[in-house]
This record gives sequence, structure tokens and C-alpha cells, in this order.
Amino acid sequence: MRVLFTVFPATAHVHPIVPLAWALQNAGHEVRVAIHPDTVRLVTEAGLPAVPLGSREVLADAVKWNDNFEMLDSLSDALSLDTGDAPQWERQWQGLTGMLRMFTPMVDDLVAFCRGWRPDLVVWDPFCVAAGVAARVTGAAHARFLWGQDNIGWLRGKSLERRDDRSGDPVDALMAPMLERYGLEYSEDLLLGQWTIDPMPKALRLPLPHRYEPIRRVPYNGSAVAPAWVHERPERPRVLLTLGIGGRGRQLFKAAGVSFPEVVDALAGLDVEVVATLHRAMLETVTRVPDNVRLTEYVPLAQILPSCSAIIHHGGGGTFAAATAAAVPQLIVPMPCWSEATTARFMAGRGAGLVVTTEEFDTELLRKQITRLLEEPAFGEGAQALRAEINQAPGPAEFVSVLEELTAEHRR
Repeated sequence: MRVLFTVFPATAHVHPIVPLAWALQNAGHEVRVAIHPDTVRLVTEAGLPAVPLGSREVLADAVKWNDNFEMLDSLSDALSLDTGDAPQWERQWQGLTGMLRMFTPMVDDLVAFCRGWRPDLVVWDPFCVAAGVAARVTGAAHARFLWGQDNIGWLRGKSLERRDDRSGDPVDALMAPMLERYGLEYSEDLLLGQWTIDPMPKALRLPLPHRYEPIRRVPYNGSAVAPAWVHERPERPRVLLTLGIGGRGRQLFKAAGVSFPEVVDALAGLDVEVVATLHRAMLETVTRVPDNVRLTEYVPLAQILPSCSAIIHHGGGGTFAAATAAAVPQLIVPMPCWSEATTARFMAGRGAGLVVTTEEFDTELLRKQITRLLEEPAFGEGAQALRAEINQAPGPAEFVSVLEELTAEHRR
């Protein structure tokens, strides 16, 4: 079977698909990963074959986020969705469909590649709607691969509920330019996939009438060489502070009105070993490093978390998944970008940690809550139970047979 992954050109979107791509290759299937020409290294560093598609001008602004720390300050909560309270859903839907139109220019390259390589299955990022069109043109089965809550599916459902007819539907403006050139008619699978691969915990899945196939998210956080101390048993409980690799997490201290040096000093006053894995520009703001503090640039979470007793983070899906897989109690300060607040509530509801809002966040509360995570056994037990719950979903190797069956069912 030939499987083409089509991925949004960002680290946080590439990492989730890597374990499944490995599993398919290990089972003897051929795999290719289509991505923007300037981000092929994200794929090849994972040992996967990359296919650069599209011109460098397409998605050029999105690509810049990978390497420009300064640009993160301009990220907003415009796409953040809390389905329990979403008064701005229509504005968000208009904005999201407008953003998805950035992928329209890629459709011809995707169709040309699929016509030549003839994939049996196309697995596409929810942002890469052109991939579904390419699959339809060439007869391949196709499915979305989520990396977070299905905001697109929920907003689409809301828009259909509230519209008596199709007039003014923003999906028309999104899809028509791609469909007309290939003589295709619109169907919902072109926006939402013939089915959806969902690595989120089942309890976090939105109640939508689509076919979701659960897969356990196996953390992959890059292949950097970790320093030797990462693998040594710490003398004191190790507390990890990390704010993700590309989302709004890096804005946490500004949003909370607390500086990073103040946070370091507060944690250093506890009988712990503090490890902060942050961008160099942020680390350089600390002029005095206490003896029990390590300041370091990015270390793959899957390597360092097994030695940690607690983690402080912003609620990003990748960080949450890695902490859950390692059964580490979590202190989440949600920085809304996609579904961070929902993830944080779910984690706390399972007894696996605590949530502090940016409005509440200060050094005194931080010390208090970290002390609770370290001293109250219930949080460790909750983290273990949450890992057991997550592990009920099939892992990537088990999931290969699911994809084989679904591909045979849907491929023309």
C-alpha cells in the first residue's frame, strides 16, 4: 500500500504523524510526506521521505513561524474554541475558511504527484484541504489526521445548523476554485475526510456525526541529542518548565504579568531541581542561575519527562500528550490558541494535575501548586490512571491494520 501524508509546514503538525508513518513503513508499506519546500528537514530528520510540493511563495508566512521566535508575539486566540461557550463561532468560521484558502495553490502540485505516484491512501492535516481534492481526482482513499480538538468539524456543523440554504456559505469560496478545474462536485468528505484519525483522548472528542478512528498518540518530539544529565536520576524531584515549540505558550509570562526570572527564583526556593527548556532569547533574561536550576534550550520531552516529578506548561497538545504518556503530574496555565483550556480542564478532571489561569498566575500560587503536585500522592495516582485511559486506544503498529481495511473499503 502507498500512503501519502500531507502536512502543514510547522513542527507541531509534523511531529504527531511521525510514529504512524514509521509504523506503516515497518509493516512494509511505502510512505511519502508532502510538505512545503522550506520545511522538508522536519520530515527528513525523522527518517521519513519528504516530497517538497508547492512554490516557496505559497504558505511563506506560515513557514516563518518555525524559526522566528519574535513572531510568536503576534499569535492570537482567534482560532481558540471552547465549545461550551462560543459566541464568536461565526466569525471564527469565516476566518478559518479564509485561512484554509491558502492551500488552494497547492492542489495542482498534489494532483500531479498523486497521478504519478498513485497513492492508495492520502492522510492529510485538517488545514490541507487540497489533499482531499487530489485524492478524489486520483481515486485514493483519504482521511484527516487530527493534532488537536476537531474545531473545523464543530464549526462546520454549527454553520450547517444555522443556515437554511447554501447561499453565502464560506466553504463554497474555499472549495470552488479547486473543484471547478477538475470538474468535481462538492461533498463533505472533501472538507472533513472520508474518516478521521483521532489521537486525542476519547473523552475529549467532540460529539460530531463523523467517523473517528482512535489512535494512541505516541510522543515524538524530535531527534536532538540530549545532554547526559537528562538520563541520570536526579537527587531531588525534577520539575520541568516548558512552553512548547511554536504556539502561544511563549506569551505566558507577558500575559500573566510575571517575568521568567521571577518564576525561576520562585521555583528555586523549593527543594527541587528545576529544568527550564525555553528559547535562548528567554533564557538570556536570567542573570543569576541558582544551583538547583538548569536552563537549557529545547530537549525532546520524550527523553526528559521519564525523570520528572512534575511539569509546568501551557496546555499544548504535544506537551500534554508527552506528559500523559510519562504519567507526570501537570500544572497547566492555558494559553488559548486551539483547545488548550478544554485540555486543561480534562486533565484536572482526571486528577492528573492542576490548572492555574493567567489571571491567577503569580509566584506564590506557583510555589503552592507545585508543592501540592509533589507532596500529594493523589496527583501521581491520577496521572497513572490517565495514562492507562489513553493507552486503551490502539498504538500506531496496531492501527496499521485499521488503515488497510479502511483503505480497501474507500479506494476507487
